[in-house]
Amino acid sequence: MRKYTLLGLALASALTIGTTVAVAAPGGGHGCQGHGHHGHDRMMMMHKLNLTEAQKASIRQIIRSHRSQNKTARQALQQQRQAFEAMTPGSAGYQAAADSLAQASARATQARVEQMANVRARVYAVLTPTQQAQAATLRAQAQARRQKWQQFKAQNPTPSGQ
Repeated sequence: MRKYTLLGLALASALTIGTTVAVAAPGGGHGCQGHGHHGHDRMMMMHKLNLTEAQKASIRQIIRSHRSQNKTARQALQQQRQAFEAMTPGSAGYQAAADSLAQASARATQARVEQMANVRARVYAVLTPTQQAQAATLRAQAQARRQKWQQFKAQNPTPSGQ
């Protein structure tokens, strides 16, 4: 199930060019895990495109490559974040550590956006022109559903305290 989730997320990421890029994962790391409620839409999109086994294998390889290339950088940033969080605000070097973490986080965000654009382009290239057109239609439908949901939420706010 996990490999299908990752495949679905990869495909959805590739098909949602122009939408939100970075998704924070649990524990402060970053990656594909934190897909939230949009994961179901992405999985449905993957199934609706009727990918061939070769396409699925190609997309899996793109995702594996991306994840392995970024693992060390994610771990280093997580360690830096944990070290900063362990510091006492009044201690020597606290502000310098905060500045260093902020700069590292900014670089990581920029790299993540660029890398996800690359992954999306590579996955998109795996699709046939018919699948690309179908993906555009599915993307537009998903966007319309999200807009309707946002309108509903704006018209029906939750009571405070819940």
